[in-house]
Amino acid sequence: MDFNNTQIAFSMKSASDLRNAKFLFTAISNPKLVKIFKALTMAALKIKLPIAWIVKPTLYRQFVGGETLNECAKTVKLLANYNIKSVLDYSAEGGTTEKQVQRAFDETIKSIDYAKGKPSIAYTVFKPTAMAVGTLTECSQKELQKFKERVFALCQRAYDNNVRLLIDAEHFATQHIIDAVTEEAMAKFNKKRAIVFHTLQMYRTDRLEYLKMIYKQSQEMEYIPGIKFVRGAYMDEERKLASELGYDDPINPDKKTTDRMYDAGLEYVMDNIGSFELFSGTHNYQSNVLLAELIDKKGIKRGDERIYFSQLYGMSDNISFNLAAEGYNVCKYVPYAPIRDVLPYLLRRAEENTAMAGQTGRELQLINAEISRRKRRA
Repeated sequence: MDFNNTQIAFSMKSASDLRNAKFLFTAISNPKLVKIFKALTMAALKIKLPIAWIVKPTLYRQFVGGETLNECAKTVKLLANYNIKSVLDYSAEGGTTEKQVQRAFDETIKSIDYAKGKPSIAYTVFKPTAMAVGTLTECSQKELQKFKERVFALCQRAYDNNVRLLIDAEHFATQHIIDAVTEEAMAKFNKKRAIVFHTLQMYRTDRLEYLKMIYKQSQEMEYIPGIKFVRGAYMDEERKLASELGYDDPINPDKKTTDRMYDAGLEYVMDNIGSFELFSGTHNYQSNVLLAELIDKKGIKRGDERIYFSQLYGMSDNISFNLAAEGYNVCKYVPYAPIRDVLPYLLRRAEENTAMAGQTGRELQLINAEISRRKRRA
């Protein structure tokens, strides 16, 4: 698998798109600049200054599919032209009021309805904490029941529409509540195929054993678990909370351990693929190569609908487009929301790229290589 084929990687990108991506990743490579931009943006939001003029042609253009589902249609269609499907992700931040929760619920319902019957949309997704007023661990029993009802209503809508639904992972402190609700939803809706997908953050020390428990449970209760693997998103926060509150650090001691856990999870699911459906969400070269090799080694068709690779829109196109060109199932997380609502998501993308060792450098190297290749051909 050649992830350095930039002609394929950037086949969807115009010269203007590449210039914007180069400018953006160059800026993101400077942590001080990202910090200043974040502070200025948040200040502008507070006093309601217009900021679309600077965000939309840069960060938004790179990482977001559109402000609405209809605006996303162009992005979804473009990706489909290259054998890449989409995951619709309403990326406005969740709130703390009933009105904000209802809005997130309604938008997720819309995305599920929009995806119905569209082969170019492989999954929809939602953030579970957006479905509760307040923090899950501090909710009353009444609010926890409402949370469960909202999650089940989304799963029911997905089941009725035959649309696969990813339930994202959250912080350690709330994940046990989400685990319990997701397990129950999978047992109810995944009898014939996986509609509901559980997200496992493999930087947690307990997730490999939890995966094995899910398999055992699914065999006993006769359902097909949908498993989405990610490495994890809250490492520093989790370690800080564990230290402050005096419980064991739930995060693996180092990246090598997390990489090993992630790959072991892939191997376990693939060894039992007759009883699972798999969504592998990673930008890691080794894990993507491993899954591709496991598919081929086991004689599974590359287009088998039980197995998907995924990366974020605007990142790691060299992985996504080259895998798709080889016939594997690939989808991109395509966020959408109005500019002001999606800004926290965009700022996280910028910060994560700054923090991810080597990610921004790899993006820039590949972009520069493709710009040079096109110049040579001109």
